[in-house]
Amino acid sequence: MLNKTINVKGMTCGHCVSSVEGSVGSLEGVDKVKVDLDQATVDVVFNPDQVTEEQIKETIDDQGFDVVS
Repeated sequence: MLNKTINVKGMTCGHCVSSVEGSVGSLEGVDKVKVDLDQATVDVVFNPDQVTEEQIKETIDDQGFDVVS
C-alpha cells in the first residue's frame, strides 16, 4: 500500500468532502481516503497494483476540483 497526499484547490465545504471521499473511495484498490479542507489536501492509501495515482487525480478532477502538481 502507498500513502500519498494530493493538493487540491476548490474544496470548500462538507459536500466537497463527501464528493471527493466518495468518488475516490469507490475506486478499486483505494483503502482509505481523507480530505482536509483546512490544508486543501486529500490523503489516500491505495494499492498501486490496482489503481494509479494518476487515476486518483483524474477522479478528483472529474468531481470539479483542481489537482495541484
